[in-house]
Amino acid sequence: MNLNQVTLPVKDMNEAVSFYLTLGMIQIVDTPHYARFQCPDGDATFSLSLETGNYNNGAVIYFEHEQLDELYASLVEKGIRFEQPPTAQRYLWTEAILKDPSGNKIKLYWAGENRLNPPWKVEKEGKKRR
Repeated sequence: MNLNQVTLPVKDMNEAVSFYLTLGMIQIVDTPHYARFQCPDGDATFSLSLETGNYNNGAVIYFEHEQLDELYASLVEKGIRFEQPPTAQRYLWTEAILKDPSGNKIKLYWAGENRLNPPWKVEKEGKKRR
């Protein structure tokens, strides 16, 4: 199994699309109520869905980038506001925190080898289906 995508709710599609294009994403679907992006590295995708009602999205979306400090500086120069600059975390990741125009929380991070192989790694698998 592989994660295909995550869909985020947004209040204003045009504003949200502009924001994610500024982050460097590649737009691959464009409709008034739905947009889909491919990340610039790899083949991961995510989408935006226009929501007209009230919603509360507690999810945090992580985008990995090896040159996190350079990306952060570039985005600040483009007018992107961050709640936290790149900061080393106790769990061995460096994270910068921001929110998109609809309030969805985003963490730009770099974890290197610790992303899949932290010192406290365990290996448990779900039961195989027959």
